[in-house]
Amino acid sequence: MSKENFSFIEEVRRRRTFAIISHPDAGKTTLTEKFLLYGGAIREAGSVKSRRSNKHAVSDWMEIEKKRGISVTSSVLQFNYNNFCINILDTPGHQDFSEDTYRTLMAADSAVMVIDCAKGVEPQTKKLFHVCKMRGIPIFTFINKMDRAGKDPFDLMDDIENVLGIRSYPMNWPIGTDGNFKGVFNRQKKQIELFDGGNHGQSVAKTITGDITDEKFTELLGEDLHEEIQGQIELLDIAGDNFELDQILNGELTPVFFGSALTNFGVEPFLESFLEITMPPKPRKSNLGDIDPESDNFSGFIFKIQANMDPSHRDRIAFLRICSGKFEKGMMVNHVQKNKKVRLAQPQQFLAQDRVIVDSAYPGDIIGIHDPGIFKIGDTLCQDQSKLQYEGIPQFAPEHFAKITTKNSLKRKQFLKGINQLSEEGAIQVYKRPNIGMEELIIGVVGALQFEVLEYRLKNEYGVDIIIEKLPFRYIRWVDMDNFDPNTFSLTMDTMIVENENKDPVLLFQNEWSIRHVAERNKDAVLKEVSL
Repeated sequence: MSKENFSFIEEVRRRRTFAIISHPDAGKTTLTEKFLLYGGAIREAGSVKSRRSNKHAVSDWMEIEKKRGISVTSSVLQFNYNNFCINILDTPGHQDFSEDTYRTLMAADSAVMVIDCAKGVEPQTKKLFHVCKMRGIPIFTFINKMDRAGKDPFDLMDDIENVLGIRSYPMNWPIGTDGNFKGVFNRQKKQIELFDGGNHGQSVAKTITGDITDEKFTELLGEDLHEEIQGQIELLDIAGDNFELDQILNGELTPVFFGSALTNFGVEPFLESFLEITMPPKPRKSNLGDIDPESDNFSGFIFKIQANMDPSHRDRIAFLRICSGKFEKGMMVNHVQKNKKVRLAQPQQFLAQDRVIVDSAYPGDIIGIHDPGIFKIGDTLCQDQSKLQYEGIPQFAPEHFAKITTKNSLKRKQFLKGINQLSEEGAIQVYKRPNIGMEELIIGVVGALQFEVLEYRLKNEYGVDIIIEKLPFRYIRWVDMDNFDPNTFSLTMDTMIVENENKDPVLLFQNEWSIRHVAERNKDAVLKEVSL
């Protein structure tokens, strides 16, 4: 890591904070590993410098992730590369955990979209892409697994443009496909980059570079392939979109890179080009207007809460995206929503669950702060402007509901603690029927697999076995109404009234027909699909 002393402005401007999004199995976590490898944060892909087993990805730290081979929670990773300080938000690809991804995208300045060359744009990629599009953040595309059989590169480009509705510009072009991937033609540098076979992607790939007309490439590639790549490049230059930086930064044009994260082919050229194009942290919207990251007043917002990252300490960490000003260890800040002063005593940064205490951090950085139970997702912290609030993070509508009880009534205290903490993480939403007491809890989740994670974590982190009784409800609406009275509110037979922790009325429905009828019967009520 560089020991150079940078000024505050230089520190801000060398920050790059991005999220990685993809459909499951497109290779997102592998690509994250390789960024860490090139940044010197790990010596060998699949392991960290210290006591990590090389059987699992660094960014998948939760035990259930290792057993299932999927990411179920977003990871935060920081490393340095060529004087840039990079913050990567590695998100779950599985659709059942997309709510965590949505929240994480609120903390990112740009996104890297990973696409499997054999499958093209998949449903979950499309869903996540639209969240990025709504936020207007730059989207960079890495078409992965080029070392395997896949679709024609021109078909993949059409797929991106037709399915996602965004224009694309290939930054490089693959040389050899269907398992015969030799390298790429770098369109910016106008040179061929051939990759050495390497050692199965565990260390940095070596490259052979040169002008496309150089005769050595006829020998290295064979005459047919060398001629084919020259023809394809000529076609791209004539018929393809132009490189327009403004359109890229506005999320209207996506730069496309071809490569293989597994073998490291194309990873370093992608990283270097990405860092050249992306921008430092931009001003953030708030109730006081746009907040300049280079302003002196420290501010940031909580976008994620994670309990029990360290099982031996049973701690709880709130993830803070810094938006302006310099953070210093031990500083006093104002918790805007609670209107109280808080000391940030043990700030941490992460390499997955490996943490280091930091003395200072800057806009664009993600830090973890100890949460004694006072923070919620969306809370704003600031140094001296007590009224500043960043845009809220919406609560998404659950699509699956269940009644949850503990098997052992003597464990009720641990059960409620676990449910409360997992709710504050945003992993589950908790409701109860009015006037029933705490004996019956109704849990809503965005994806059904979250029930499995809930059961696993309650047992392993809180020592509680639970009974899950699935409910038939598929839709939820938050009721906005003056003087709501559950006794006079007109419902259909298959609708249930519940309330959230703030005792706000919430309706659970089995079908869309019931939603329409309840809306017609209660003209004074607004039924909202998203809660803020």
